[in-house]
Amino acid sequence: MKSILISLCVLCASVVNSVAAAQPNIVFFFVDDMGSQDTSEPFWKEKTKLNQLYHTPNIELLADRGMKFTQAYACAICSPSRISLMTGMNAARHRVTTWTLQKDKGPDRGHATMQAPAWNLNGMCMAPGTPRALVATTLPALLQKAGYRTIHVGKAHFGAKGTPGEEPKNLGFDVNIAGHARGGPGSYHGKNNYSAAFRKGSRVWDVPGLEKYHGTDVNLTEALTLEANRAMDAAVKAGKPFYLYLSHYAIHAPFEKDARFIDKYLKAGLKGRGAVFASMIEGMDKSLGDVIANLKRHGIADNTIVVFMSDNGSPPGMPPNLPLRGRKGQPYEGGIRVPLIVDWPGVTKASTICDRYVIIEDVFPTVLAMAGVKKFTQSAGPIDGVSFVPMLSGVHNKKQTRPIYWHFPNTSNGQSPYSSIRQGDWKLIYNHATRKRELFNLSDDLGERTNLAAENPAKARALAGQLAAFLRETNAQMPTDKRTGKPVPLPDAPNPLP
Repeated sequence: MKSILISLCVLCASVVNSVAAAQPNIVFFFVDDMGSQDTSEPFWKEKTKLNQLYHTPNIELLADRGMKFTQAYACAICSPSRISLMTGMNAARHRVTTWTLQKDKGPDRGHATMQAPAWNLNGMCMAPGTPRALVATTLPALLQKAGYRTIHVGKAHFGAKGTPGEEPKNLGFDVNIAGHARGGPGSYHGKNNYSAAFRKGSRVWDVPGLEKYHGTDVNLTEALTLEANRAMDAAVKAGKPFYLYLSHYAIHAPFEKDARFIDKYLKAGLKGRGAVFASMIEGMDKSLGDVIANLKRHGIADNTIVVFMSDNGSPPGMPPNLPLRGRKGQPYEGGIRVPLIVDWPGVTKASTICDRYVIIEDVFPTVLAMAGVKKFTQSAGPIDGVSFVPMLSGVHNKKQTRPIYWHFPNTSNGQSPYSSIRQGDWKLIYNHATRKRELFNLSDDLGERTNLAAENPAKARALAGQLAAFLRETNAQMPTDKRTGKPVPLPDAPNPLP
């Protein structure tokens, strides 16, 4: 009898291991506020000044092993990107169009002529009952159903404080480490308990669940990495495939030095916030290396997909991501173009570069395809994202004609509201307050310096029409013009100002 039980146990273990081997583990390594040039790995045709300034050897190694995307996009602000990743929906459709924080209170501030619409300021949930919140099916919930252990580590920022969506476990994650409603930490220093209280700041920014590091010299980025690797260890021990969503607070404000790396930048001549920012970037890069080292230690690196991405462009006050124009919050390339690398053993070829454009909502169907989930639906409505798995294997159309869209009807972060479209090499930005159209050809003018709307009115009208059709189809919200008391006209309407 004993021998039979042992045999059954061995058989069960064999079945569990074979199932795990059939499903790849997936690590989604998400960085906050990292522009496409904030790395020593170039995401352009040549090395830039910032590429030479920063030191990110592990990002370089990941690019050497996998596929680097030089035209990857996110939203210009964090919460919209995160909701799009979780749902596969464009921000115009899911209506979490700027960052969330307090329940029933938005961050939109006074604008001379624009008033933000009643957007989903409470973020997202999986069950109805929360006003002004998106109710949707999430990526981790679908992966759970497919047999994955879903692990959340770091910044969540999916729902406002006091709503179900502030807790990642309510959104399909089995494990939540340090995730809550806030979009940034009180401090990166363990000696400050990861709290802003030391500078008489609000305690609402305190990072939860990391009390064992309080009073120590452990940087927040390092603490999250240690906890992520422990969660990975537990998943491996349980014999389950895992989806590790390691979403760093770095390199978001507050800008505080990473003591492990600051000296090299000071010695190199960097000063003040520039040196601090560089040290934070390298701390994040070390985290990537430590996670990959843990995959290798467990012998599962060959069955693990690693995706590296950022949620928006570089923040104000930091070195510009030249040759790109703009910063976080803005519709220009510097606000929305982000680094993306995918290493999928057996699928991506080493040191390959994809110059096709993809956008943050594409992550949703892509990860599901990677996990072998062939049938899924989105309860909240149509899925705007398109899987880029074919690109990873080198299969794509000769000419890219798919339009992609951005929609920001808000006034947070001092930004004027806008909508924009890219199709092929052409990009059109529609400023809601001025009704101005800006038209750029990115192949000739990556820095978006020359507005071609007057020179090429036919192209401007065509793209404005496509953008307006998408906004109608998604029932997108427009801000109210205080001068008329009416919603701002769509991009294809005659737009005389009052």
